[in-house]
Amino acid sequence: MKVDLAKFIADNVFLIGVAVVSGAMLLWPLVRRGTAGPSVSPLEATQLINRQDALVLDIRSAEEFQKGHILNARNVPAAQLEPRLADLEKFRQKPVIVACESGSRSGSAAALLRKHGFAQAASLAGGVGAWQQAGLPMEK
Repeated sequence: MKVDLAKFIADNVFLIGVAVVSGAMLLWPLVRRGTAGPSVSPLEATQLINRQDALVLDIRSAEEFQKGHILNARNVPAAQLEPRLADLEKFRQKPVIVACESGSRSGSAAALLRKHGFAQAASLAGGVGAWQQAGLPMEK
């Protein structure tokens, strides 16, 4: 018995649409990670800080930073990052962990740093929120 492909697609267009959308949702994190570059979990960030003296670069606004930040983090708001790259020159050979509130803005900032020669720049997955949720120390 021959199956007519066009009739099958027409009869099942809703199910095919659901399959395509769910597949895209499964692939989105891989695509996003690829464009933003590497990210580290709060546990991996802690290890980098303790073992390799990594710099934590907080790109949130000064007001957000004042409310609470990761211990010994440096604050360079995202809008000022490129003009202030010279201030970070001495950290070029060290791991740099870029943190924002939720991890959504830090990927592009880490990519900018890598573009300017900071080869070990990575985004903090989940941002400062994930850091706090893991119960790791903060300072005001």
